[in-house]
Amino acid sequence: MAGSGRSPRAVDQGATAVKPAEGKPDKIRCDACPVTCFIAEGRTGACDRYANEGGALVRLDPLTILENRADAGAGTGDLVPFLEREWDGDILPGQESFITAVGAGTTYPDYKPAPFIVSSQVEGVDMVTVVTEGIFSYCGAKVKIDTDRHLGSECAAVRAEGEVIGHVTTSEYGSQMLSLGGVNHLTGGSKKEGRVTCSSLLALCNGEAVELTIDGGAELVVKAGEAPVVNGAREERMRVGCGSATVGMFAAQWKGLVDEVVVVDDHITGVMSEHQAGKVIGWAPTGIKINGRRSTPGRYFQVAEPGTGWGGTDLTNPLDILGAFNAKLAWPGLSILMVSTTGEHAAYFELDDSLTPVEKPMPERLQPSVARIEENCEPAMTSVLFMAGAGGSLRSGVTENPVGLTRSVQRALTYVSCGGAPVYVWPGGGITLMADVTRMPLNSFGYVPTPALVAPIEFTMRAEDYRALGGHMDYVIPLADAVQGASGRQNDHKLKGRRAVAPGPRNPWPARPDNYPWKKTAR
Repeated sequence: MAGSGRSPRAVDQGATAVKPAEGKPDKIRCDACPVTCFIAEGRTGACDRYANEGGALVRLDPLTILENRADAGAGTGDLVPFLEREWDGDILPGQESFITAVGAGTTYPDYKPAPFIVSSQVEGVDMVTVVTEGIFSYCGAKVKIDTDRHLGSECAAVRAEGEVIGHVTTSEYGSQMLSLGGVNHLTGGSKKEGRVTCSSLLALCNGEAVELTIDGGAELVVKAGEAPVVNGAREERMRVGCGSATVGMFAAQWKGLVDEVVVVDDHITGVMSEHQAGKVIGWAPTGIKINGRRSTPGRYFQVAEPGTGWGGTDLTNPLDILGAFNAKLAWPGLSILMVSTTGEHAAYFELDDSLTPVEKPMPERLQPSVARIEENCEPAMTSVLFMAGAGGSLRSGVTENPVGLTRSVQRALTYVSCGGAPVYVWPGGGITLMADVTRMPLNSFGYVPTPALVAPIEFTMRAEDYRALGGHMDYVIPLADAVQGASGRQNDHKLKGRRAVAPGPRNPWPARPDNYPWKKTAR
């Protein structure tokens, strides 16, 4: 399993030289994670992130520094928001810099202070940022796939390389949702299951494409920020809404152009003449009969089995959901538009003398309405949210009293970021967070073979709040020194280099006082 990662460092005991046996090269021990590799000269550890260079332990990925400068190219696009350039060490007047945890090293063993604890002054306020790459066994990814196609039954297993790495969870409006990873898949199954889970999460979080299969369902290729591929076909759009919502949105536009409209949907199929939207504008009854479970007027559940056909059903012929028309209300020549929630499927029918629907060419008058459905569908995309519990021992790298950090985060006195990108912190106990991986610098994630993911995490707060929660004040160094190459005295590894990236245009600046309640109260 390979990856560009983030992780470790050592401190007091640090990397240890090992006396070689006769004819064998010198080795050093890396204590940046529980594996404690012995690394020979010129080789890397099992995580591919640390190397032995001339007897020194070297962190191979460059330390990533956010630069808020006019020429950094911010605004290069939402999905690839970071512009990377070679680090020249310059600090321009008025330029803001922020040390991210990408490439910084890891707090392990966890009693040691974090690799970087830096002070800065922002808008006249003394701030401190604690920077570390966390080793997360309790982590996973929530994957949102924009499609109305049925990908798999709820709770169905999701596999990579034949191994179960997660499951299908509850659908959301226009999207199918997967829950991948988690400690049970990383550590609770076979070694292969843990390895494949870790490698799949690493690839997804680093913006790579991953092939997945769902038991009893679809084959997928998913990549954060791009359209999903379902059973070999690239999705183009997510649905405009359920069938009932589509009827409600476009009822007035169909009035006078067609006698009946049926919007086929796996969840809620809409029927215009019965729907309240049709009633309000005076739509005449047609005597239509739908084979499904009637909910409220004009809204039907379970018209077919889930699938990849019309409206996320298994239908290839929409007439399969129609029963016999009521002869008292229907008439020969009655026109019917049947359409899916994305406009991908559409057909036009007229009743013959026996009140049987007969397919006809789509009239020109109805083509704009089908195109309008397509126009109102948003582009299909795969969203990947990294989710992890940071309430464990990495807090000791921030403070000698770990619960102090938890309470500070819960009170919003401490701002949490991942690679400089904002996170959502769940309410309740611990520090459970989610981060959109497309808002983080590329290749922000690494791994250790325990197995676990390594992810960047930064804690930023006022200096006075850091002191109050029992922070490692003796290890604080000025931001300017860290930017110019200084490391904390707790570090025993060398950094391979530095890279500068511009913050994403949607990302708030992590150290800005506007992120904190005390600034809002002062206004």
